[in-house]
Amino acid sequence: MLRVRIDRGFTLIELLIVMAVISVLVGLLIPAAQEVRRQSRAVQGGNNQRQIVTSVNIFAIDHRDWYPPSVATIGTTWDWHWQEPMMIVGFNKRDPQGHRSLAAYLRRYIPDPDSLFCPNAPQRYPHLQEAWDAGDEWDHPGAMTLPLDPLIGTYCFYWNYVGYLPDRPYPFVGPRRAGAAKGQSALLVSDYFGFDHWRSREMFAVACYGSCDHFDDADVTGGTEVSSSYWSRPGQDEQLHRYPPPEIQLRAGYSDGHIETYGTEEVIEMKVSLTADGTLPYPDGVGPGTFFLPGESLR
Repeated sequence: MLRVRIDRGFTLIELLIVMAVISVLVGLLIPAAQEVRRQSRAVQGGNNQRQIVTSVNIFAIDHRDWYPPSVATIGTTWDWHWQEPMMIVGFNKRDPQGHRSLAAYLRRYIPDPDSLFCPNAPQRYPHLQEAWDAGDEWDHPGAMTLPLDPLIGTYCFYWNYVGYLPDRPYPFVGPRRAGAAKGQSALLVSDYFGFDHWRSREMFAVACYGSCDHFDDADVTGGTEVSSSYWSRPGQDEQLHRYPPPEIQLRAGYSDGHIETYGTEEVIEMKVSLTADGTLPYPDGVGPGTFFLPGESLR
């Protein structure tokens, strides 16, 4: 049999065998490396939320057990309503004594704003540090829309937040003070997981699931000058049939300090309220859509 000799005495057949073995090993190693990176990002996400929980609780210690006000509002004095709980900088101050940015309340406790950003999100918001440093004076350098611009992140912040619960006779009420309180949830922060956000509808023309955590068949709903990007995929067809949610492992942090991991089959729906008391939701098909809370948050 003809044997073609090549470098270092290998035959062509032997070289092909080596290349085939290497290809198999690479095929095995790439998914393993991707899983390691995914697990690493999940650990980092839990650490981020732990730092947020710790920082908000230290804020409460310094302020007679009160958590900071929510900045997820739009409007002033008596003419205001809730906005999506992902706000890092709000549209404006609700009243002259308050602030419109988380930084104005928490910069002393959270010096690095990367802790406020999900490591699994498709892209980091490019001006995050600038916005954190500017606080209430944040204004996107390239935006020409508002006197001062908001900033929408990738985590949901629930202290002093009120939302509409479609299947409950009462609203969601986030914790207002450290320690358990009747009628209030202990949920402080969670990954974003939602449905029917208006930005996804612009991209897909149908209602979509969205999350800061990657999931199968997900595309990127791109960020804007004032908002962060997230993962999404259609969750509804043109006949308005709603698909089952994607399988994702999410995280949430509570006022007692624990960080919970939960799945998308363990969630409760919440909508953003157009009233301060959580009794009137945004209509379906407009606004930021549905937010999924961990089931434990209402226990």
